[in-house]
Amino acid sequence: MTQAPLLNWSDLLARPVPEADRKIAYGAGDLQFVDLWLPETRGPHPVVLMIHGGCWQSDVADRTIMNWIAADLRGRGIAVWNVEYRGVDRPGGGYPGTFLDVAAAADLLAKDGPAIGLKTDRIVAVGHSAGGHLALWLANRAALPKNSVLRGAAPAPIAAALSQGGLPDLQFSSNTVGHGCGTEGAKAMAGAPSAARPDVYADTSPIAMKPGVARQISVNATQDRIAPPGYAQAYGDALAAKGVTVDVVTIKDEGHVELIAPESAAWAETVRLIQQALQQ
Repeated sequence: MTQAPLLNWSDLLARPVPEADRKIAYGAGDLQFVDLWLPETRGPHPVVLMIHGGCWQSDVADRTIMNWIAADLRGRGIAVWNVEYRGVDRPGGGYPGTFLDVAAAADLLAKDGPAIGLKTDRIVAVGHSAGGHLALWLANRAALPKNSVLRGAAPAPIAAALSQGGLPDLQFSSNTVGHGCGTEGAKAMAGAPSAARPDVYADTSPIAMKPGVARQISVNATQDRIAPPGYAQAYGDALAAKGVTVDVVTIKDEGHVELIAPESAAWAETVRLIQQALQQ
């Protein structure tokens, strides 16, 4: 049986782009906002916090690459809080700015979500590619020391984090030449070591951080050249050594783009996992 051709970016981006319902700022910067996708049904609605990838660079991708799956979730009665943030190629991006952006967006959801009809007792974070790293980071953020600049006073509770073709090991991404995203973006995300912060991965890379209590899930595709399934398995093995189970799911015969294409097998499985995590 002949395998269907893999989707490329133009296959996805050339489609009519669904539109969000509202734009909400979490900061004063041009990239410090979220797109809110609200179902037509009566709330309160379960909610997914969504984080796009793009090798941590704003010039590579923005939140709109997630619009097709955000629209799909909206049609299923699930609200989406789709986060824009400063990439490492923007002033203030990298360490700590990108992390602080994602954290502020999550904390605003936890604070104001109920007033706009969102259920925030079970927030599920979903991130694609480099956004998978940030979703997993959010899942472990509350376990950071209370004096950490990245933790904040009251981190938003994340019930589950789902990484779609994610890059969870920032150390690997920083040091491996030939990696799909290159090394410079990951290095900027980790930041420079200092006397106060000798281990730059202890608060930036989920594989090195103290594990939080959120459920962690990785969905990968066998034909993904940006984030092969081995990345997810290595992350799962590393956390297993810490006594933490990561659910690793592998989809056959699809690639990196299929993970955020609503007609794909990868997305169908991701929806099932999201609904399970939301306890629908």
